[in-house]
Amino acid sequence: MGINIYDRKFRNTLYQILVVLLVLLALGFLGQTTAYNLQQRGISSGFDFLNEPAGFEISMHLIDYDESSTYGRALLVSILNTLVVSVLGIFIASLLGLFMGIARLSRNYLLSKFAAIYVETLRNVPLLLQMFFWYFAVFQALPHPRQSLSLGDSVFLNVRGLYFPSMSPTDTFVYWPLALFGCVAAIVVYNYYRRNTDVEGMVRSPTWFFSAMLGLIVLLVLMSLDSPVSLIKPELKGFNFSGGMQLIPEFSALVFSLGTYTAAFIAEIVRAGIESIPKGQIEASHSLGLSRAQTLRFVILPQASRVIVPPLTSQYLNLAKNSSLASAIAFPDLVLIFAGTTLNQTGQAIEVVALTMLFYLVLSLGISGLMNWYNQSQALKGAR
Repeated sequence: MGINIYDRKFRNTLYQILVVLLVLLALGFLGQTTAYNLQQRGISSGFDFLNEPAGFEISMHLIDYDESSTYGRALLVSILNTLVVSVLGIFIASLLGLFMGIARLSRNYLLSKFAAIYVETLRNVPLLLQMFFWYFAVFQALPHPRQSLSLGDSVFLNVRGLYFPSMSPTDTFVYWPLALFGCVAAIVVYNYYRRNTDVEGMVRSPTWFFSAMLGLIVLLVLMSLDSPVSLIKPELKGFNFSGGMQLIPEFSALVFSLGTYTAAFIAEIVRAGIESIPKGQIEASHSLGLSRAQTLRFVILPQASRVIVPPLTSQYLNLAKNSSLASAIAFPDLVLIFAGTTLNQTGQAIEVVALTMLFYLVLSLGISGLMNWYNQSQALKGAR
């Protein structure tokens, strides 16, 4: 059977093959040209620089790090900082956006107008300006360490950040997970047999009694043990606090600005999702005796979530990528530490930029995957 060049399927396949070949040729030419230019300028390529000592400090690190640590360690520290900011920002934006979206539809005049002003103001002011506001006008206006705002003798807030006690495990820490597992097992066993009742409503087995006794014994054991952790409180020594944990002002300003800014967009998404529910369902729920709060919880939000989740995913992605603006207020995220300081010191532009792009790609795909999974779990069974 011969080849018919006039066959549409054959021509479509041929065109796609030609396009792929052209793309591969373009990439090969680009790679060869890049390698030649790097060789002419005496710039080495590869990722061996990740094993070299970085020689710079990072103001916030969730794992051990000092100036003698490698660039690879600095990369890991900056990735963790970016992840923490993204997760906390998404958490704050979700809660605040849900509240503001519901508040915009409230019958309370002041509450609905306050929510409307919040949404219209924050979503129309550039994020970078809001970041500057939180950092310079709020956190940089706090008192110095000696005049810190305090909550008891454990939590302190000043221009250098928020200080609070840190926890260190004690010798009895290993026993607590076992005791906690015993409590959970007792609850699970009791609930299982409570669901398996006979016709007269009586539990078939006295296992509930033994479960309760097991839970009581575990509780008594927990009460007899020492605390699983010891608190290390921050103390003012000289001109600053030592001990405990510290949240630097750059971190707080970045999280608050990302959370409040994205919440304004999420509020509109929530409002649109709620208004997409037919009013007849709301009236039917009221006729069944459900209160407004119960109607919102059991009727409106479960159905509105199918409308809310797809655009909500885009806002989560925007928040994660907008965290790269952290370098504007000197927060040690991936862009500032790796794509900034590391790039300037090593000159490995291609490798550094490629790793940075790869991280944001993986982060965005991870968020999209989780949200798509949740969206599918909420979809109507059998719906097409």
